[in-house]
Amino acid sequence: MSSSTKRPAAVSRRPRKTSLDTVADAPREAAAVGSFVGAALKKQRQLQHLTIQDVASLADISRGMISRIENGQAMPSLDTLARICQAVGLSMAHLFKDFDLPDGVACHVPAGRGMVVVRRGTRRGHSYELLAYDQGPKKLFEPFLITLDDQSELFPRFQHAGVEFIYMLKGKMDYRHGNKVYPLKVGDSLSFECNVPHGPERLLQVPIQFLAIIHYEATE
Repeated sequence: MSSSTKRPAAVSRRPRKTSLDTVADAPREAAAVGSFVGAALKKQRQLQHLTIQDVASLADISRGMISRIENGQAMPSLDTLARICQAVGLSMAHLFKDFDLPDGVACHVPAGRGMVVVRRGTRRGHSYELLAYDQGPKKLFEPFLITLDDQSELFPRFQHAGVEFIYMLKGKMDYRHGNKVYPLKVGDSLSFECNVPHGPERLLQVPIQFLAIIHYEATE
């Protein structure tokens, strides 16, 4: 029987940051802090209707230095920064509250610009406006602005995955979930499992408008 030698599995490792990398990053980080501090101080000064000369006099710092700091050309010492903050009525803690905030992904839909969709089984008198979309391959929720304006319309029953939350904005209606009917008026809310048949039972006062948010269980 021949013996074989096992080779150790290759392990991929991220390159470690060296001291040279840290030194190279330092000027960029300092410049970012300086630009942020300068812009924040300038904004606060303008909100207080103060001139550069006003701040210079109040903080006992030269007008030229104040201008350089506001333009991100100079980074003040803590003592200088504290005096400028006091002159413009800003605490040090508040100065840095928005610094280095993480980037995020958001979907902004202006009023009336939602995606109009047609749900299976609906007819005239229904308006379904999807208020968030492009969520990627995994759909976690769907917020709809639903308008019903035809009192004689017959409504279908819906049955699907997820949990739904309804909040009434206009009008009055009876809403069925399984064998129970709930009266809903402005300000009322209702939440339920969507795998039970549900939908409007009777429109009592039109137009009716409500927010419906369907939450889907996250899948791996």
